[in-house]
Amino acid sequence: MTQQPIGILGGTFDPIHYGHLRLAEEMLELAGLQQIRFIPTGNPPHRDTPQVSAKDRSAMVALAINDQPAFVLDEREARQANKCFTINTLRELRAESGETQPLCLLMGGDAFLQLHTWHEWEQILDLAHIVVGYRPGFTLEERIHSATPKLRQHYQERLCTVEYLSKHAFGGIAELAIPKLEISATLIRSRIAEKRTIRYLLPATVAHYIYQHNLYTPC
Repeated sequence: MTQQPIGILGGTFDPIHYGHLRLAEEMLELAGLQQIRFIPTGNPPHRDTPQVSAKDRSAMVALAINDQPAFVLDEREARQANKCFTINTLRELRAESGETQPLCLLMGGDAFLQLHTWHEWEQILDLAHIVVGYRPGFTLEERIHSATPKLRQHYQERLCTVEYLSKHAFGGIAELAIPKLEISATLIRSRIAEKRTIRYLLPATVAHYIYQHNLYTPC
């Protein structure tokens, strides 16, 4: 039996921009996902504290994905005061979706190569697939030598086709070649601080929210 997988895209989204949205749209199509859940983190364990509140970041995500029915805002991590670990979120999603629903944790190649630093990282594959987007012309196979032996082993043993994702609930690692937009949240925050335009870097509704709430401007 096959089921369309549900994609899970976490991040600080500080702020969300077209790079995030284009990555999600490509993965939705190429991996045959039924939906993608955008999960803004509240207190990320691997990154600096976001510059604006989880409430503001969630509001910006909601505005950015409003015109794509397959994109869904999931605020479970944003509501948490404690550090948010992906493994706990996946356990909740697995309990909610049932044992047979395929779940796909979406990430970029750089994040995958640091997967061994995540809390209980090996158990992630007991709950979901991992779908890695990488720049065309570069493959994980070329870079996996820099990973830890255990991560290399998982990669080599679990590498699968996109078709595998809909036939199994978890356990596979799939790769997708996706053109990357050279946009970053750091760039956007910097341009706002310098009073430069952010037009065409993120949805106009998000830009309006940023200016309306005076976000990312120097105190």
